[in-house]
Amino acid sequence: MPEPTRIEDLRAALDQRLFPTVGLWNRLEGRPRTTSFERALRAEVRDPLWMLTRQWQLGEFRGTDAGSPVTATYSVATSVPSRFRPGSGAAGTLPTEALPADRPLEAVAERRALPFAFGPDPVSYDLRLIIGRRWLKLLGPQLGLKHLRPTFIEKYRIALPEPAVDADTPRTADQQVWSTLQAFADRRMDGYALYRHIKADNGKASDGISVSGPARAQLDGLGARLVAWFDDLFDQPGGDATWDATRLEHRFSIAAAPTGTEKVLTAQEFPGGHLDWHAFSVDPGTPLGGTTPPPAPINRTVFPAPVRYSGMPLPRWWAVEDGRTNFAGVRPDSTDLAKLVFLEFALVYSNDWYQLPCDLPAGVLASIQGLAVTDVFGQRQWISPAGSGQDEDWQRWSMYTLDTIGTADVPADLSFFLPPTVPKVAEGAPLEEIALIRDENANMVWGVEKTVPLPTGEGRRGSEVVAEILAHRRRFVPTPAPDAPRAPIAYQAMSVVPENWVPFVAVHVPDSDRAIRLQRAAMLSVIDGKPVRPHTSLLREGIDAGNPYFVNEEEVPPTGTTLALAYRRTRWYNGRVSVWLGAQRGVGRGEGSSGLVFDTLVDTAHP
Repeated sequence: MPEPTRIEDLRAALDQRLFPTVGLWNRLEGRPRTTSFERALRAEVRDPLWMLTRQWQLGEFRGTDAGSPVTATYSVATSVPSRFRPGSGAAGTLPTEALPADRPLEAVAERRALPFAFGPDPVSYDLRLIIGRRWLKLLGPQLGLKHLRPTFIEKYRIALPEPAVDADTPRTADQQVWSTLQAFADRRMDGYALYRHIKADNGKASDGISVSGPARAQLDGLGARLVAWFDDLFDQPGGDATWDATRLEHRFSIAAAPTGTEKVLTAQEFPGGHLDWHAFSVDPGTPLGGTTPPPAPINRTVFPAPVRYSGMPLPRWWAVEDGRTNFAGVRPDSTDLAKLVFLEFALVYSNDWYQLPCDLPAGVLASIQGLAVTDVFGQRQWISPAGSGQDEDWQRWSMYTLDTIGTADVPADLSFFLPPTVPKVAEGAPLEEIALIRDENANMVWGVEKTVPLPTGEGRRGSEVVAEILAHRRRFVPTPAPDAPRAPIAYQAMSVVPENWVPFVAVHVPDSDRAIRLQRAAMLSVIDGKPVRPHTSLLREGIDAGNPYFVNEEEVPPTGTTLALAYRRTRWYNGRVSVWLGAQRGVGRGEGSSGLVFDTLVDTAHP
C-alpha cells in the first residue's frame, strides 16, 4: 500500500492547486451519545469563534462593490387595440372594422353566423320559438296590442311537416323531433320569419296587418326593438368570420399603437378555446389603419423584491432551509439542458433575481421605454432589455415576447401583449362534432360526423340520425317482387359506407406536380343513388353555392383531428353577457377504417 502524500507547504499547495484532493469536503453532523435526541436536536453552539471561522472560510464575510437595488423607476407606453380584421379572405382584400371594447376578444375571434338545422330549415326551431315568444311578449296589454297575437301567429305560422313527403324527412324521421313539432305547430309563432322580414327584406312589422295608423307606428317601433334585441342576444360577425375552413382554425388580426406607430398582431393558428398572448405574432404586412392615439405613458417608482420560491437555498450558514423541495432528487441527464439550467438558477443565481410590480389594465399592448434602478450606494443603473437584438439571432432569448412573421432579419419586438380575454368561458353541449381520420386501407381521409344538429336545435349522434333517415326513406322505395330470380352470388362494385362518413380525396394543388390537398367528395345513397350531402355546417362549406371544399393535407395528421361547434357564454368585466357560436379544434385518436372495398363477390340470401 503506497504511503500517503505528505504536503510540506499547505498554503502554497492550495494556491497552486497542486493536490486537487485537498479540496474534498466532509459533511459535519452531530453524533448523539445518549438514547435521547432532545439535546442533539437543539444544535447548541459551544464555540462562537468556531462558527465565525467557518463563515469566514465559506466567504460570507467577503465583500464586493455590488449593491442591492432599493428603488426602480420605469416608463411603460400602452395602447388599446382598436381595429380588427378577419383573416379568412384573400390577402389585400380583407375588410377591417372597429374592435368592440364591451366584450372579450374570444367572442369577436370565434363568433360565426347562427347555423341552419339539418334539412330545409335555415334556422333551428328553438330560435324561431324564442324570437316568436319575445314578439308576443312585446305585444303586451300596456300597449293595447294584445289582440293582435292570434293575427301574427296565423301570419307567421309554423306548418306541420308531412311524413309522406320526402322533403320533410329530416323533420319526421326522428320521433323526438316529430313529437316536438306536433306540440307547437300551428300554435306558436315563427319569430325568425318576422325577424328576417324586417332585417333582410327591409320590411316592417305592420306589413299585412290591418291596424290603424297609430297602432301601425307602434308595431314598426316594436319590430325595430325585436331586431335589436336578437342582434344583442347573440354575437354574430357583421362580415366575414375568422374561421379558415382550409386550415381548420381561426385567423384574425388586431392593431394598436403603443408608441404612436401602428403595430399589427396576427393570430395565424388559433384553434379556439382559451386565447392568450402566445397566439399572436407581429405582422409587418398591410396595416389596418384607424388606430386611436396612445394614452400617456405609465411612469412609476417601485421597490424591487427578491425572488422567492418554495425550498429556495438560503445564502447564510447554519440557516434551516425548507425541505419541501428536494433538489437532490433531480437527476438530469447530460443532454437535459432545461433541468441543468434550472438547477444552476436554483442553486447558484436564485438570490440575484428581483421582481418589480407593474399593474397594467386588461387588453393593452405595452412597451417598456426605460428602466432605471437605484442601489443602496445611491448609484443609478440604466437597465437595457435582455432580449434586444435581431429577431433571427439564435442566441437571443426572452420570455413573454412576440415573434415576427416572416424570415426577414428585423429587430426583435420587445412589447408585451395582455389580451382582453376572460379566464373562464362556459361551453354548451356540442351541436356538431366531427372527427377527421385517415383510412390507410382506402387511401383517403374521412370526415366522420359524430354529432349532427337536429331541426329542434339539439345535437344527436350522427350514426343514429342517418339510420333513422334511411329507415324512413326506404318506405318510399318500392320493394322487389318476392319471386324475382337471383343468382347465388352477386358482383358488388363498392361496399356501403354509413352516410355520416364524408370522404375527402387527394387532388393536386394547382400549378404543382407534388403538393396535394384534400377535396370533399360524396358517396352515393343506397336509396336513390344521389350524392349524400354532409349533415353539419362545418363540412358543408361552399356546398350551397356549388363551390368545392378543400382542406390542406397537413391539417390531418396520422393521429387525426376533431372539430366541435357549440355555444359559449361568458361575462365581461363591465357585466355584459356575451353568447356566441364558435368552433374549436382538438386532437384526434388515431387512424380508422371505413371498411370500404371495391370489386367484390357477395353471397345473396335466398328466401
